[in-house]
Amino acid sequence: MREKCKNIRDLTIIEMLYSTGIRVGELINLNIRDVNFAERSCIVLGKGNKQREVYFDVKTKLHIQDYLKTRDDDNPALFVSRNKPHQRLTSATIEFFIRELGRSLNIEKAHPHRLRRSFASLAIDKGMPIEEVQRLLGHIKIETTMQYVMVKQSNVKFSHRKYIG
Repeated sequence: MREKCKNIRDLTIIEMLYSTGIRVGELINLNIRDVNFAERSCIVLGKGNKQREVYFDVKTKLHIQDYLKTRDDDNPALFVSRNKPHQRLTSATIEFFIRELGRSLNIEKAHPHRLRRSFASLAIDKGMPIEEVQRLLGHIKIETTMQYVMVKQSNVKFSHRKYIG
């Protein structure tokens, strides 16, 4: 998806969703002041008005910084429309953009939540404990997190050999 993004804002949105696992509703409510570049983290307001800290990778940090350099407005929102007056993006705008991006790549049913699921699966595949994935996703119940995760058979085989025999 990244290679098909037409501008730095859209690329930054994709990177942000994928590297943090946040919901699109959490993304659109982010303000610039919520981003801590030194810690590569941000505070999001999740379901039930609960705040949590999430983290992003170095590549995402660089994209956010590059994107912010292109901004010529004083809107506090992290992501705004490209045209004046620059308004905070809506969920519908991001969902439409990702769906169109998916179509251009022949990906069926491309949507922001798919990036959230990919984040969870990647974290588990790389060995992150599911309880930590649960916290990053803002889930109350671990069963909800488990629904997000697609476990690779190769990981099952490796874990069996490591822990059982």
